[in-house]
Amino acid sequence: MKRTLILVRHAAAEDQKLMVRDFERELVGKGKTDSSAMGRWLASKNIYPDRFISSRAARASQTAVIMGDQLHFQASDIILEDILYDGGPRGYLAVVNAIPAESEVVALFGHNPDITYFAEYLSGADLDSMSKCSIVIIEFDNLEWAEVSAKTGTFILYQSPKQLRDSN
Repeated sequence: MKRTLILVRHAAAEDQKLMVRDFERELVGKGKTDSSAMGRWLASKNIYPDRFISSRAARASQTAVIMGDQLHFQASDIILEDILYDGGPRGYLAVVNAIPAESEVVALFGHNPDITYFAEYLSGADLDSMSKCSIVIIEFDNLEWAEVSAKTGTFILYQSPKQLRDSN
């Protein structure tokens, strides 16, 4: 069975201010627009995740909710994981390894630099740095989620909001 992991870096958020903790930073207008556009792009490619997992940080969970709206995924079904905020690539791996076997296509929403490192760890691809609201798709052939580890995935594509705008 093929499994597909869609890694999504959160969209553009408020600048860090003295009165707002980093964890609480919310999406700005551009971030909301990009999240919606990337969700529509996934739908246009007929990619519909059966599970959404997000960092609890406001900017990541808001990205998940907006993209989910475009993909007919209920916000109440999004799984929020603390470890995706500052748990490093090992935290991401722990979350992926715990995905139930029945899930085939999973969208995971997180933060740089960890999400870029994690994509490179799984696929061996050289991504440099995922831009805000960009997507990396990695496929795993004949592996359970619990078996996913270093270089067990095949890099399929990288898509950013800028690439999407430039192609139109």
